[in-house]
Amino acid sequence: MADSTIPLVDLKGQYQGIKPEIDAAIQSVLDTTGFILGPQVEAFEKAFAAFCGAGHCVAMGNGTDAGVLALEALGVGRGDEVITVSHTFIATAEAISELGAVPVFVDVRKDSLLMDVAKIEAAITPRTRAIVPVHLYGQTVDMDPLLLIARRHGLKVMEDACQAHGAEYKGRRAGSMGDAATFSFYPGKNLGAYGDAGAVVTNRADLADWIHRKRNHGRATKYTHDFVGRNSRMDGIQGAVLNVKLPRLEAWNADRRRIAAQYDSLLAPLGIRRVATQEDCLPVFHLYVVRVTDRARKLENLKAAGIEAGIHYPVPLHLQKAYQHLGLAKGHLPVTETAADEILSLPIWPGMGLDLVERVVAVLKG
Repeated sequence: MADSTIPLVDLKGQYQGIKPEIDAAIQSVLDTTGFILGPQVEAFEKAFAAFCGAGHCVAMGNGTDAGVLALEALGVGRGDEVITVSHTFIATAEAISELGAVPVFVDVRKDSLLMDVAKIEAAITPRTRAIVPVHLYGQTVDMDPLLLIARRHGLKVMEDACQAHGAEYKGRRAGSMGDAATFSFYPGKNLGAYGDAGAVVTNRADLADWIHRKRNHGRATKYTHDFVGRNSRMDGIQGAVLNVKLPRLEAWNADRRRIAAQYDSLLAPLGIRRVATQEDCLPVFHLYVVRVTDRARKLENLKAAGIEAGIHYPVPLHLQKAYQHLGLAKGHLPVTETAADEILSLPIWPGMGLDLVERVVAVLKG
């Protein structure tokens, strides 16, 4: 990282800090030619399942495929409806759409910008098959009432935990509460690979077994195929990288909370408010998101000062061209739409010093 710039996330610095172990792990894959799945991936599956407090982990090629296969395993198919939120990355809804199902968007809470569980029951119809809560920005949805609703209506629950590696709700890890959960290990995540990678986590052995075969051409053995599958296998190198990083994740997440607390303290006198922490949640601050009314000016000032910032996400899914066929006009999800105009993600990564936090806040003050 150049002295004059502050990136949104410092992946280069992270690599330099663990370079000997990363290089050795990658070399071991090259030496053993375990390029696709293999022992490194198997080791990661066991370790990550344990980390999440779940019984099973199936490593995938990416987080989007994880969503598709998890929903398919839960019985979601053409014509079904799946309740989720519009304030998320499009991969959440893509997984639903790829199965021929229909995403039904509900609004988010004003404070945390997470799914407003109170809106779920009004969205349930005879075609509803599942609920997909999105644990956005590194904290969990209010899961207990959501799970009660799901049980009452006979619905499946798939947690989208792609931004919540290690986040907790009432002492339970993200990914351990629903029928299944999906994770992305995109490089910028709290636990990131060095390319695309993902996983499904579940406590159900039957789901894990089916997804395990489905991701690998429906194989029972090498040339025996029980059904038509697909190719979404994690590379051995990604498994090796994740095995080096996973033991550090608890400390990295704790450091993110330290940095978030510094931002909180320095921003409070400016009247700049962070997206609130969900009640009963231990967040992991995948992103540090504030709400501002003059975002364009603040973005311009940050850029001029050599500070990267982001907007996660500027256009809600229900207003995207890809989902215009749903016929949801502006005003359908007022809290989501207002938030999309105000949110701003500030730089945060493990090891970020107070001096850099102070530089960011000084620019926001101007």
